Amino acid sequence: MKFALSYSCGKESSLALHRLIEAGHRPVCLLTMVRTSAGRSYFHGADPQMLRAYSEALGLPMIECPSDGDDYAEAFERGIARARALGAEAVAFGDIDIEENRHWEEERCAHTDMRALFPLWGARRTELLDELFRLGFVCLVKCIDTESLPRTMLGQRLTPQLAAEMAAAGIDLCGERGEYHTLVADGPIFMRPLDFEIGPAVELGRYAAADIRLRDANPTKETQR
Repeated sequence: MKFALSYSCGKESSLALHRLIEAGHRPVCLLTMVRTSAGRSYFHGADPQMLRAYSEALGLPMIECPSDGDDYAEAFERGIARARALGAEAVAFGDIDIEENRHWEEERCAHTDMRALFPLWGARRTELLDELFRLGFVCLVKCIDTESLPRTMLGQRLTPQLAAEMAAAGIDLCGERGEYHTLVADGPIFMRPLDFEIGPAVELGRYAAADIRLRDANPTKETQR
């Protein structure tokens, strides 16, 4: 099946893409919601240069869906329509088990006569992280809820050791409630790694975000899709 992926640039959507490719499905594009006023993707804060780099590294066109919130659902549906024009028959999501999120996404797909795919649905958090580590995904902590996690985690690579610290803090290990977000820099779905540099933290109320930027040059990596 040909599908579009709702892509956040984070770990779950990247793992969802990998699972679907391994199952024999064919991705045709990425869909990313972009906050118009900020010029960055929602939640993970990827800027336009970074989004282009993800598109190139994953070998897939990136469909940006601009919105400042009031027309968020309509903007996503317009993106789905563009994905359909590229041949997509379904839209895939990296959700795990939050029912209200799944309901919203299924509504968007129903309105555009597309199937909704949830390749991670119902998986245990520890199993998902173990799979990410085993496959060699490189995930950097982009932002955190400072009421749940220490600022020292910003910019760090997500490792079993860091995950153990998160577990000790009592959070959802995958950050499904917004405790943290990641940017993926490499993994089996990437044709080349993304080379990021990490700057100082930016305070955003109760949240803090690492100033993660793309370097000018990236090494080439041979991968098989």
